[in-house]
Amino acid sequence: MKNNASFTDSCPIPTSDYPYVLLAHGGGGKLMHQLIEKMFVPAFGDTNPLHRHDSAVIDAPSSQIAFTTDSYVVRPLFFPGGDIGMLAVNGTVNDLSMSGARPVVLSVSFILEEGFPMDILWRVVQSIQKAAQKANVQIVTGDTKVVDKGKGDGIFINTSGVGVIEHNQTIAPLSVKEGDVIILNGDIARHGMAIMAVREGLEFESNIETDSAPVADLVGLLLSKGIEIHCLRDLTRGGLASTLNEISLAAQLGIEIEESNIPVREDVAAACEILGLDPLYVANEGRFVAFIPEKDHQQALEIMKGHPLGEGSSVIGKVSDAMKVLVTMKSKIGASRVVDMLSGEQLPRIC
Repeated sequence: MKNNASFTDSCPIPTSDYPYVLLAHGGGGKLMHQLIEKMFVPAFGDTNPLHRHDSAVIDAPSSQIAFTTDSYVVRPLFFPGGDIGMLAVNGTVNDLSMSGARPVVLSVSFILEEGFPMDILWRVVQSIQKAAQKANVQIVTGDTKVVDKGKGDGIFINTSGVGVIEHNQTIAPLSVKEGDVIILNGDIARHGMAIMAVREGLEFESNIETDSAPVADLVGLLLSKGIEIHCLRDLTRGGLASTLNEISLAAQLGIEIEESNIPVREDVAAACEILGLDPLYVANEGRFVAFIPEKDHQQALEIMKGHPLGEGSSVIGKVSDAMKVLVTMKSKIGASRVVDMLSGEQLPRIC
């Protein structure tokens, strides 16, 4: 993303006049124009007025593109190590990365509730700008709507993203094959527990922070080193267990994992135990699994361990035959059990 010399830490909206979001900020008039021109455009995009239009025109290489969209409704808005703004950028960047795409541009749309504090909105906007810069993507278009007080939840954010695919691999569940090795890039359940600890007022000796981070650089490194990748999937809502079940069903193959190889921090495990939650089902925002053919898995593991977002990578299992299309886990004591998909949500929405 381009560096913007005019970007400052102070809110560009005169909060003494408009300390809270008004319905007029979404009404298409002067206040909406002011919000867009003074807050959003300087933070996110090209300030050239000739480029204002209902859609962005993007120069894309002559290759396949990936497109994704997601919405973010997390509570609280700010949590240890992150916030809704950072989450909105990283979540969409990571979705693009899971198809092996290099993220290029994002759109950002806000649904704001009347009365939402303008200074809080500015903090979120700053976070989005910094996260986009870190992920090397540019925000090129967006939208703002304001709903009546009491008919929203402060702020909802939708981000859509476009990425370019610069390889010839088909990275998808249908590419998974028997014998594939499953590599996880780090410890699980931290994002969900970071939020739940705040909600429930839990205190631990160490601070549990979200794992939210853009993983595109790590995925790009694997591809640049010639690693054959059959499938990638980030472990968001539903966690590791739901992700593996989805892939098993799509590929019509069994998956076998080892509990002792799945890293969970002690404080995270303790928080899960207090709240009666299973870490396998808790959401993550910077973790993914890679399905790698056996011939490449050792090299892939070494590459991942050499990257900051893959230092804790481990082989957690393998793909078995189609005789049993389900996920099974060998426990630390040697017993085997089925790891099923949840019938509902284990905990309130956290992303």
